[in-house]
Amino acid sequence: MTANNNGSLRYSPISGEQLDSFSRTYPQGNFQQSLDMARHVTNTGRIADYMGVWRGEELVGATEIVYTRSRFGLEGSVWLGPLCDPDDADVLKTMTDAIRDSARRHKAIKVTAWPCAVYCRRDSEGNPVGSADDALVENYKALGWRHAGFTRGYGSVINRWVYVKDLAGIADEKALLKSYDKRTQWSVKRASSMGVHVREIGEDELNVFSEIERQTANRRNFAARDEQYFHQFKHAFGDDVHYMLAEIHIAEYVADMQRKREALQAKVANLQTKYDEHPTTRTERQLGEEQRNLAAAEKRLAEAAEFAKGGDVLPAAASMFVDHPQERVYLFSGSIEQYKPFYASALIQHVAMTQCLERGITRYNFYGISGVFDDPDDEGRGVLEFKQGFNGYVEELPGEFTLDVNPFMCAVSRLVHKLLNR
Repeated sequence: MTANNNGSLRYSPISGEQLDSFSRTYPQGNFQQSLDMARHVTNTGRIADYMGVWRGEELVGATEIVYTRSRFGLEGSVWLGPLCDPDDADVLKTMTDAIRDSARRHKAIKVTAWPCAVYCRRDSEGNPVGSADDALVENYKALGWRHAGFTRGYGSVINRWVYVKDLAGIADEKALLKSYDKRTQWSVKRASSMGVHVREIGEDELNVFSEIERQTANRRNFAARDEQYFHQFKHAFGDDVHYMLAEIHIAEYVADMQRKREALQAKVANLQTKYDEHPTTRTERQLGEEQRNLAAAEKRLAEAAEFAKGGDVLPAAASMFVDHPQERVYLFSGSIEQYKPFYASALIQHVAMTQCLERGITRYNFYGISGVFDDPDDEGRGVLEFKQGFNGYVEELPGEFTLDVNPFMCAVSRLVHKLLNR
C-alpha cells in the first residue's frame, strides 16, 4: 500500500533488503535498523515491519518497526530510528504517517521510537560542543509524538547517552595507542607485558563468554543474558558479531615477573652496597623504594603460582562487538574480578579498535554511559572513566518518543501502570 503525501513525498511498505541497503549507506544507519536485527527478534517471536519514504523514485527515509505483544495489545518499537532527516518537517511527517499506517495494519496500540540523530554533541567531560537541536524535538512533538524528556542514567531499552571515538585520521596501531590518555596507554602496555592475549572465539566457546558475563552481572547487580541469547545473536548477525576473549598465559606472565624480580634484586644489591659504603638519606630512600618493589614482585610471583592451579591459560575478560558499515559497537562485556590487575579489558578495547583501522571502520561506539559527569558517586562513574581513558566524545541523543495509535487503550495502559506504580 502506498499513500501520497506532501507533494512529491509518499510512503509505502518496503522489503527488509531495501531497509538494510538504506541503513548501510545512511549516515546514521546502525545495526539496530538492519535485516540482521530483524532476523534476531523474529526468532524470539516478535514481528518486524519495514516502511519507506520516497521523494519521486528516491528512498529518503526508512524504518524497521518491531512489534511485541503486551498486556493491552501489540506495541511497536523503532530502535535507533527512524532513519530520516528529523529537521525536514515534511519528511518526518510522511515517516510518521508511514509508522502510524504500519501500526494500524498490525492493530498495535502505540509505537515508541528512539531516534538515532544527535541532539547535542559534547566533549569527553560532558560539556556541550555547539548548540542542541531543539528543532528536532519540536518537530516530533508537533506530529503527536510524546517526548519522555531529557533523562540521565542508563536507558532500559536504548541509552540516551553514548560515548564515541573517531578513528578517522589515525594511521596505525602506534598512533591509536598514543591517542589514549597516559593511564590507559599504560594499562594497554601493562596487559601486553603480563602475558595477556586477545582472540576471537567461535560459537563452541560461547559458554566461556556467557559465564564471564554472568559473573560480572552478579557482581554489579544487573540482569545477565543467558548463553542461548548469544548463540541466537550469532546466528542472526553472522560475521558481523565478534566475541573477543582476553586470556592470561601464565608461563609468559611468570617469565616476565621473574625477569623483573631479577632486575629488582640487582638494583637492591647495588643500592645496599652503595649505602653500606657511603650511607645517605637519598640512597636510603631509594633502597627502601626498590625493596618494596621487590617485595611486590615476590608477592605477584606467589599469586602467579596460585593462578597456575587454574590452568596454563586463564580467561580474564570478554567483550561482544557488532559491526555495521558506519561503526563498530561495543555491546556487552564482562571480566573476572581476581584478574583485574592484568588490565585485560583495556587490551580488548585496543585490539578491537586496531581491527577497525584494518577494516576501514572510522567510528568506534563505546555505547552507553549514564550522562552524569559531575557526581563521583554515580553508579556509572567507573564505566565513564574507563571509556574516557580512550579520549573520545559524547553524543546526547534526543531520547524516547511515543506515538499513540489507539488513544483509548494507551490511556488504559498508562492508568494501570500508574496504579501498579510501575
